[in-house]
Amino acid sequence: MKRILIWFFILGLSIAAARAQDDATQQQINELNGRIQNLQETLDVQKTRISALEKEISDLRDKASQPGTTADTANADDLKKLADQIQEIDKKRQADKELILKEIEKLGKVSGGSSTSHKAPPTISTTTTENPTPGPTGPQKGYDYTIQRGDTVLAIAKAYREQGIKVTTDQILKANPGLDPKNLIVGKKIFIPAPAQ
Repeated sequence: MKRILIWFFILGLSIAAARAQDDATQQQINELNGRIQNLQETLDVQKTRISALEKEISDLRDKASQPGTTADTANADDLKKLADQIQEIDKKRQADKELILKEIEKLGKVSGGSSTSHKAPPTISTTTTENPTPGPTGPQKGYDYTIQRGDTVLAIAKAYREQGIKVTTDQILKANPGLDPKNLIVGKKIFIPAPAQ
């Protein structure tokens, strides 16, 4: 009877310790989420400031290009100050971006996972070709891509977007009829449509 009581006591202590550890982990995750939200809000504010400064520059350029408005035009010092402000904001944006990435890495470590993918992004070809199966508006311009081991349609679209080619998974699937996104064949060439100009 004493042994049973001892086992129940040990089991109770183990459950209490596990709950305390889960609570501490959840508290760390909540704290990191709060930091990330604060960083995102700061980034949004900086984006708004950059947009306002870009508009101000555009307005100044418009005023400078109008003949006969010398009283309201910006001088070289004004433009230099504005350029310095934009560079300073851009430096802060870069620093915030790095800080956000570090916080995401910490969050990934706390949750036991990794915040970055272990698989390298697909390498993309920038050779422009025309789709052999033209769409309703005629041949499409785009890029040939050879499927590699571990590729997904989402990863391929993301790699092209990172190269400045705005393409979605739906556009890739529509440009390649019969392509099974769940069963990509390594070595098969697919067509990546270029965005409309």
